[in-house]
Amino acid sequence: YDPCVANRMVEKKQQTICWHVDDNKLSCVSAKANDQFIEILRQEYENIFKDGTGKLTVHRGKHLKYLGMNLDFSTKGICKVTMPEYIAELLTIWETMDPDDKGTKDSAAPKDLFGVDPKCEKLPPKGREKYHKMVAKILFATKRARPDTGTAVSYLTTRVQGPDRNDWRKLSHLMKYIRATKELPLILGADGTGILKWYVDGSYTVHPNMRGHTGGGLTLGRGFPISASTKQKMNTRSSTESELVAVHDLMPSILWTRYFLEEQGYAVNENLILQDNISAMLLEKNGKASSSKRTKHINIRYFFVTDMIKKDMLDVRWCPTADMVGDFWTKPTQGSLFRKHRDLIMGVEPK
Repeated sequence: YDPCVANRMVEKKQQTICWHVDDNKLSCVSAKANDQFIEILRQEYENIFKDGTGKLTVHRGKHLKYLGMNLDFSTKGICKVTMPEYIAELLTIWETMDPDDKGTKDSAAPKDLFGVDPKCEKLPPKGREKYHKMVAKILFATKRARPDTGTAVSYLTTRVQGPDRNDWRKLSHLMKYIRATKELPLILGADGTGILKWYVDGSYTVHPNMRGHTGGGLTLGRGFPISASTKQKMNTRSSTESELVAVHDLMPSILWTRYFLEEQGYAVNENLILQDNISAMLLEKNGKASSSKRTKHINIRYFFVTDMIKKDMLDVRWCPTADMVGDFWTKPTQGSLFRKHRDLIMGVEPK
């Protein structure tokens, strides 16, 4: 289910290797099994040149660096993910781009994040280039260790082809937030229940072309290892329909995660989709049987979730709007609500 992850059994113990080009992460409860595999890699690939280069380097222990991330396993059952060097580099680059931009912000995006003023002045060519470069660099961190910046980055990426002064202001807001939270870790842990909880939300007509926005994420007990914040690819006629499209958008991740964890040897007892729209939940559970005049036009492919529910691959349950963490990735929340959901997503406070 993931072409960059492979398992093998060594004396009845599972050994797992992840790789990205020539960077590998090897794990097994048996240190001896890892020693043997490292020796195989040395024999097969190591080619030491006269200048000393070409030697396979190995890092062990509870503090590892992988793909720009610092992985801290020093607390049992917890993985703390940080990118201090990369975040520092981001802030340095931003200071060269906008030396006068100082200060900090308490939220990742301004209230008018999704607003577009067609009369606003466009950035000059060099400004567009800087904007694009900065957004791409933040996106790299968002996907690895900073899901709390997902909503802002999702919008900013839709503007890279023709950013204006307002987009630069919104980028500035995000950078001030990153400056204020540069040491914020992503803390991940599982509660051992085997329950996957997906918080999914859809916002209706928030984009200038009247399209909705999909947001959601997965928690296994502490922190959110998977999250998404994306512009919907179709126009919807109601908030109920936007919620249905949101679940459909996240279905590949929802199903893949279950398959992947089961192949890794973990029991998945429940795969829950949590929503705060009861009408959407009825459509998902019953398909066309719950469709009315207002929803009979919906394409049948959006009821794929109904088949998965009948096959016990997942279930849908109601979640109070106040506790809907998925809102975090569809709305530029502020104040205490932003901090509440941010801390849950980053695992600063266990769910």
